[in-house]
Amino acid sequence: MKIANRFAFTVFCLLTPFLFAQKSDLGAWYMYFGNNKISKKLNLHNEIQYRNFDGIGDLEQLLIRTGIGYDLNENNNNILLGYGFILSQPYVNGEKRENIEHRIFQQFITKQKFGRLNIQHRYRLEERFLQNDFRMRFRYYLGLNIPVTNKEMLPKTLYISAYNEIFLHLDSPVFDRNRVYGALGFVINKNMKIEAGYMNQIQENRNRGQVQIGFYNNIPLTN
Repeated sequence: MKIANRFAFTVFCLLTPFLFAQKSDLGAWYMYFGNNKISKKLNLHNEIQYRNFDGIGDLEQLLIRTGIGYDLNENNNNILLGYGFILSQPYVNGEKRENIEHRIFQQFITKQKFGRLNIQHRYRLEERFLQNDFRMRFRYYLGLNIPVTNKEMLPKTLYISAYNEIFLHLDSPVFDRNRVYGALGFVINKNMKIEAGYMNQIQENRNRGQVQIGFYNNIPLTN
C-alpha cells in the first residue's frame, strides 16, 4: 500500500497544475485498454480514449476500438483484426466542427525481454473511412517497460514506461505524425496496471503535448 500511495501522490502532484488550468495548450487523454482472453488462443481487444484540448471538458476526440486477436505461439506473437469509431471535434477558424471516422485495422504484435527490459513491437495497417475521403496509414510502435522496485513486472511494482510511434500515409504526404511518450506505471495485480505520463505529438506544422492517464485490464473472460 505504501508504494501505491506514493505512486498516487506523485501522479496527483504532477498532473494537478494541468487538470485545473483554465486555459492551456496542453491536452489531456484518459484511456482504458482491455486485452482479455476468450479462449486459449483468442483475445478480445477493447479500448476507449477520451481526449481533451485542455485538462477536462473541451472534447477533442472520442475513440472507441475493438477487435479479435489470435496468439501465434506461446511468446504471445499476436495478430488482430479490429474496428474503430472516432468522433472528432476540431476547431476550424475558431469554431468547433464535428467529424466521424470509421476505421478498420490489422496489426501484429511481438514481444521481447532482455533482463529487466520488456520490449513490444506493434505493426498496424489502417483503412480510414473519413466523411469525405478514404486513406490508408501504416503505424510502427516501439514500447518499453522497465520495472523499478522489482526485477520483474510483478504486482505492486513501480515501473517506467516509454514508447515511440510513427504514422505514415500510403500516399502523399507520407509523414503523418510521430508520438514520443514517457510515464510512471504501477502494477496493481497480475491483470491490471495504471500509467500516468506525458506524450509529445509531432506533426508537419504542429507540435503539441498531452498528459496521459491509462488503465490496462487483462482479466481473462474464460477459465
